[in-house]
Amino acid sequence: MADQSIISALVLGLVEGLTEFIPVSSTAHVLLAGHFLGFRSPGNTFAVLIQLGAILAILLVYSHRLLKIALALPSSALARRFVLSVLIAFLPAAVIGAAAHGFIKSVLFETPMLICIVLIVGGVILYAIDHLPLKPRYTDVMDYPPSLAFKIGLFQCLAMIPGTSRSGATIAGALLMGTDKRSAAEFSFFLAMPTMVGAFTIDLYKNRDALSFDDMTLIAVGFIAAFVAGVFVVRSLLDFVSHRGFTPFAIWRIIVGVAGLIGLWLLG
Repeated sequence: MADQSIISALVLGLVEGLTEFIPVSSTAHVLLAGHFLGFRSPGNTFAVLIQLGAILAILLVYSHRLLKIALALPSSALARRFVLSVLIAFLPAAVIGAAAHGFIKSVLFETPMLICIVLIVGGVILYAIDHLPLKPRYTDVMDYPPSLAFKIGLFQCLAMIPGTSRSGATIAGALLMGTDKRSAAEFSFFLAMPTMVGAFTIDLYKNRDALSFDDMTLIAVGFIAAFVAGVFVVRSLLDFVSHRGFTPFAIWRIIVGVAGLIGLWLLG
């Protein structure tokens, strides 16, 4: 990985930060971009480590909210229920992800055609859900009961398939379970925190032998780019989906998936 270009690392970092929290699948975008840039990373360690930039971005933007919830835990049953709901939603992906880690990384992550197809299918599904005449019962993430959170967590497990999108799966599940668009996106943010930290920790441990000091410059460039782009997305996404919904992301998924299939057919 050390002999690859700074420009490629910068591009991939920006792609990671811009797509991590929107329902288009950051994994698909980073893997496809890396494929066509000729960027090779043993065990996908680069993609794993630059995710830390996106993790820190959401922790920074939500630091005040997280501190407020933490301080309220001793005295607020609502705050305790919310934290419990997030942890319950995280549990299914934690169990399945740990059990199937090897298969996911060695098989699914190495199949660009599958990623493109899943992007297209997921885009069609997201478009259809965005246009359903759904009547939301929940408009505030603090009001999500643990039972609802668990169902959303089951949807998150679909994101084990690259191209599905973790945020896309959780948002689609939340909408079908009776939430509004803004709170669905915000709950996806909160759920991303333990999920991404857990995935990052497992991937870092599994790929510790594939890292070298020579890779640090590329990783640092990708990390900073992912952090800056992630902060921008987290700060703007909720207002965007409140006014525009998820249709733009659905269309983007389909375009990228089709373009990816054409690119694989032409370039391999």
